[in-house]
Amino acid sequence: MINDNKVAAGENAGTGSSGHTATPMIRMSNVKKSFGDKHILRGIDLEVKKGESLVVIGGSGTGKSVLLKNILGILEPDEGTIEVDGHVTTHMRGRARVELMHKFGMLFQGAALFDSLPVWENVAFGLIHGEKMSKGQAREIAVEKINAVGLSAQRVADLYPAELSGGMQKRVGLARAIATSPEIIFFDEPTTGLDPIMADVINDLIVESVKGLGATALSITHDMASARKIADKIAMIYEGEIIWCGDIKDLDNSGNPYVEQFIHGRAEGPISKHSDFAKSAKSKA
Repeated sequence: MINDNKVAAGENAGTGSSGHTATPMIRMSNVKKSFGDKHILRGIDLEVKKGESLVVIGGSGTGKSVLLKNILGILEPDEGTIEVDGHVTTHMRGRARVELMHKFGMLFQGAALFDSLPVWENVAFGLIHGEKMSKGQAREIAVEKINAVGLSAQRVADLYPAELSGGMQKRVGLARAIATSPEIIFFDEPTTGLDPIMADVINDLIVESVKGLGATALSITHDMASARKIADKIAMIYEGEIIWCGDIKDLDNSGNPYVEQFIHGRAEGPISKHSDFAKSAKSKA
């Protein structure tokens, strides 16, 4: 365990100049999740303020995706509480869950577009099936959002995902994420599979889209260039715990050796010493 290096997540978060604490848009309190004897989340405490962009960093298998799925309600925590905009959502069901989902937008890791639908209908999916909007009105909004992410709707709206490059598919995924003007947008490894230039383009579009909507954003990534570009705050997850959380400007002076190793991509450090690979290698020595 690494409790000696653990810093309270959300420290000073939500406190205004008056000293009163505002209700965070997302709050996780002592959230735990296990699969059999594998303890994935070991007591997550995390807050995201309204209008803030928080990025959770960490290596593969550290619990980033499980954290996100618990907030979205795809998974339920074994213990702890999740709140969205002041409402407990931990075991929310039925109409209440559906209404909650209307607050959310999501950019999936692989864009996750529907192959059988043209681009405009992919973008308009939430409007048509969630908001019950007419296809004509939904197409108008979809065209607007397609143009907003730097694509020509006139050229691509009626194409199918297979006819687009990976970068174009990611832009379409972003257009879909913002189409319903959500209050909270989730980004799951938004730059995975993209070349560095296209990744930076997507990062810029994420920043523009989130700020343009005045939305709250929660992203998970191991891409530090992306994290530095889109984050107001950074939280690092390691072995199912948030071990550091702070403003992006403080990241390079975290004072946490686990954070230092991860953000600089160093082969040597406490993460390597505690990794399964290191343990396996040591046992064979």
